[in-house]
Formats: sequence, structure tokens, C-alpha cells
Amino acid sequence: MDLILWRHAEAEEGGPDLARALTGKGRKQAAHVAEWLLHRLPAKFTLLASPAKRAQQTAEALEARIKTVERLAPGARVGDILAAAGWPDHKGAVVVVGHQPDLGAAITHLLAGTAGDWSLKKGALCWIASRERDDENQVVLRAAISPDLL
Repeated sequence: MDLILWRHAEAEEGGPDLARALTGKGRKQAAHVAEWLLHRLPAKFTLLASPAKRAQQTAEALEARIKTVERLAPGARVGDILAAAGWPDHKGAVVVVGHQPDLGAAITHLLAGTAGDWSLKKGALCWIASRERDDENQVVLRAAISPDLL
């Protein structure tokens, strides 16, 4: 399984949290990261997003069908994120567009095997794979990309 944890791009400040939209800079961030992703994702992938407007708008940059998952809203727990994605048994690639510190906690759990709060910049993603090698499940970091590096 390939799991791409993508933090929403830069959003407006203030207002109701779930209604905050992307800024102009955020739309550009989302477009750049989506372009990078589309050159690397398989033709078929699952796209999940938080119901927050900024996450929906970030996901829209991939121009694919979005499945909105309520439990990916700000404050999502690691178990909710992994369950929504079907980790580690889903066949294929899943892109999850969500929030910090939620995604950082999931990344820490997957890569370090512990609780923690690694930070993921706005618009950045972490691509993690699950594989079996020598009859053992392994977690592999495939990429970590930030919009300012593209």
C-alpha cells in the first residue's frame, strides 16, 4: 500500500475553522504539489479529504473524485486516519488530505513507532509505503515533499 499524507495548503486566517478557504498562495502550493503527485501516482488512486474547505480545495488540485471523510476533520486521531485509509492492507494508493498536528502524529506513529508530533509544513506531503519483506511487514518512507522545494 502507498499512503500519501498531504497537509492542506496555506489558508485564510480567522472565521469558522471548517470554512477557511485557501489563499492565492495556497492555491499555487496545492497546484504545484498536485502536479508533482500526478506524475508519480498510479492511474487509479483513492483520494480522501477532511470536510474542511481548505482540505477540500487542496484535494481538488488533483482533479480526481474526492471522498469526504468526517473523521479526518481537524483533531483526527491517528487510528481514525489509518482506518480511513485502510492502512496497511488497502490495495493501491491512498491520498489523505488533512491537518496538522493530526498528520504529523500519524507520520510519527508510522515511521518511528511512537507517539509524537512531527510537523508537516502547509501544502507538504509524506509518502509512506507498506510492504512485506522476509515475511515481515515494513514501513518505508518513499518521499517527503514541501511546496517550496518544487
